[in-house]
Amino acid sequence: MDQRTDSGAASPILKGYEPTQGVADELFDRDGSLRPVWRPFIDTLSRLSVDDLTDKFERGKQYLRDAGVYYRQYSEDPLEEREWPLSPIPVLLHEKEWAQICDGLSQRADLLEAVMADLYGLARLLGEGHLPASLIAENPGWARQMVGVPPRGGQYLHFLSFEIGRSPDGSWLVLGDRTQAPSGAGFALENRMAMRRIFPEDFPRAYTHRMAGFFENFRDALEGLSSFGRDRPHQIGLLTPGRANDTFYEHLFIARYLGMLLLEGEDIIVQNGEAMVRTIEGPVPLGLLWRRIDTSFADPLEFDPDSQIGVPGLMDAVRMGNLAMVNALGSGVLEARAMMAFLPKISRVITGEPLKLPNIATWWCGDDSARSYVSDNADRMMVAPALSRDLPFDSNSETVRGAEPELAHLLADPAPDLVGQEAVTLSTTPNWRETPDGPRLVPCPMTVRVFAARTPRGWTFMQGGYARIGPEGDPTALGMQRGGSVADVLIVSDKRVPEPAGPPPTTGPGDGRRVRTEAGALPSRAADNLYWLGRYIVRFEDAARLLRAYHLRLATTDTPEDPILALISNFLDPVGIDTGQPIPDGLIQRLLWAHGCAAKIRDRFSTDGWFALNDLVKTARQMTQTARPGDDAARAMSVLLRKTAGFSGVVTENMYRFSGWRFLSLGRGLERADTLAAVLETFADAKAPESALDVALEVADSAMAHRRRYALEATRETVVDLLAHDAGNPRSLLFQVREAEMLAEGLPNARTADRPNAIIRELLPLRTQLEIGTPADLTTKALEEVRATIANASNRLANAHLR
Repeated sequence: MDQRTDSGAASPILKGYEPTQGVADELFDRDGSLRPVWRPFIDTLSRLSVDDLTDKFERGKQYLRDAGVYYRQYSEDPLEEREWPLSPIPVLLHEKEWAQICDGLSQRADLLEAVMADLYGLARLLGEGHLPASLIAENPGWARQMVGVPPRGGQYLHFLSFEIGRSPDGSWLVLGDRTQAPSGAGFALENRMAMRRIFPEDFPRAYTHRMAGFFENFRDALEGLSSFGRDRPHQIGLLTPGRANDTFYEHLFIARYLGMLLLEGEDIIVQNGEAMVRTIEGPVPLGLLWRRIDTSFADPLEFDPDSQIGVPGLMDAVRMGNLAMVNALGSGVLEARAMMAFLPKISRVITGEPLKLPNIATWWCGDDSARSYVSDNADRMMVAPALSRDLPFDSNSETVRGAEPELAHLLADPAPDLVGQEAVTLSTTPNWRETPDGPRLVPCPMTVRVFAARTPRGWTFMQGGYARIGPEGDPTALGMQRGGSVADVLIVSDKRVPEPAGPPPTTGPGDGRRVRTEAGALPSRAADNLYWLGRYIVRFEDAARLLRAYHLRLATTDTPEDPILALISNFLDPVGIDTGQPIPDGLIQRLLWAHGCAAKIRDRFSTDGWFALNDLVKTARQMTQTARPGDDAARAMSVLLRKTAGFSGVVTENMYRFSGWRFLSLGRGLERADTLAAVLETFADAKAPESALDVALEVADSAMAHRRRYALEATRETVVDLLAHDAGNPRSLLFQVREAEMLAEGLPNARTADRPNAIIRELLPLRTQLEIGTPADLTTKALEEVRATIANASNRLANAHLR
């Protein structure tokens, strides 16, 4: 190719860029000229040095790291997080070309809706021979249970994605339809945010269409669908398989971005045909569920009985019209590659029109009409019959680890030999890669994923998309699980794109719009994880303080048999912490338990809090390799305690003061009270060795307060008074019990008929005992009873709200 057919192509940034002969390229037209939509962008790149570009690209990576964007690559560790593989060079498409693509896909979306409505309704397409019965009956995506079940709201499909690619002549083809649980829309928005960091310049920023309106319109549509035919609001939830799923981050992102409940199967129960969310206030009605699990896993009573991520009875709620689903159960049947063989003919039957955007040529073996379609379009693609298992793109099934795309089993099985399909040669797009000659642009194979959402005004399309890119010369590795990367897709205009208009200002309390909405329901599982996150963090912190006290004394005595060291060891050993290890495994385990709870509720607190906790875990693990007994281990504990304080401050201080914050704070308070009682029980006992009281003050972080308050040597009376009875000491038992009682008063159903609930009834006598008692009253046996009361309060809390 002559790269100097215009001035833009002569740019030094394009040195060595050689598209493959006979393959469409996004950067260059068929005649070798630079596509006009790329010229301003290439000019922008050409003004920058390689070092400048490297710095800019690093900004995008740093944004993604700071935002916590990741994916899971299935491996031996199902929870291993991988850095998001964003290509810093976007794919550029002109708005006119994009409008044509969306017009063709809008027709296709309506066609898919009509096909699904027929398959689960009158089945005329089967009865009149337009679809072979075996294609449906033998398809794992077919849900017989949905036959004759009209979807709530009237439509089966609400959110779709389409995989498209250019054929060698430059026209666009549909490579696949995603109707089951399409992924990538949330990642596409994060890609765009990263690109804004990389290229903040007027071009391309001001000439690129925005994405945010797409999500806002869909959120409005979901609210309408949830309240369809109802006289009271119902909750909207996103059903995720859980954090071991490869795209769990996107589920978190979308739920947070759209203000939806992030739910797992255990969060939902079905009662009398109505889906309910288990919350701290009891079951509340669920009006709409955006499922991100395949149909086969959705309801173990109706579909796969081995599913552990679904909801028993969910199909009943759908059957009775009480639950709207995005998309309807059974929509995976449309993802069959073989279905594409019949869509051209079905389009003419249903709409009287040909497909505006043809799909990759596919035929049902022995079907002459489908073979004719291939023959008629042979000049637009490489005619090289291929088994579907050899297709140069993969499905994006979102179920559990190791799950294959639903149709893969059907089509990869050679026995029925049902399908033939043409292998399209994927177009290429510029990608920034390291080469033996240094970093430069190279042409790499790519496909574009386009997202469509149903609104009351019809299908709306995201103004941009999500490109999947494979290594140079390898179109089989587009998926991230195989080493592929992703890129933003910019829809570019010739003139500046107006900023999206914000909502109109309120005109007063009667204008019909709410400035402030009620906080959403808190699922019991989320509350449980927040509660135990609080407990595990305090449990880690208190153990670290004890270990620091141990190693400070070990550094001065160098005698592990010293009585006070033995007392600390005997206190920690029953709870799984070995003082013989500088950074004990049991200490790390407490931190990992906290991290596990936080990972399940990342939509409930800030990104800063998540990163602070990750940093704490990373630091603690590194210290296990380097810390030595004595002063070194004591310093390590001080570092961990400071990082723990940072995490606790970010999370507890910044959380909205609603139910979630209360459960987190209750966990912290009850755990601290329990540890204080246990410490006093052991270290303030009359038989404890000399200086044991100093250890108690250190663990409670109250040594300085004791010196200022009492100005004398620690005695049992002064230490117990400060750590148990002093309401002004935020580390005292009385302070923790008062706080816990206040927090419990703010929980649902705190009082019934003006009587306090069981949690408060446990705490009231304990608070009174600590307020009117003296240190002499708080004997070792009394402290044991205090711990039993705290355990009872915790159990009452769990029984009332966490089950």
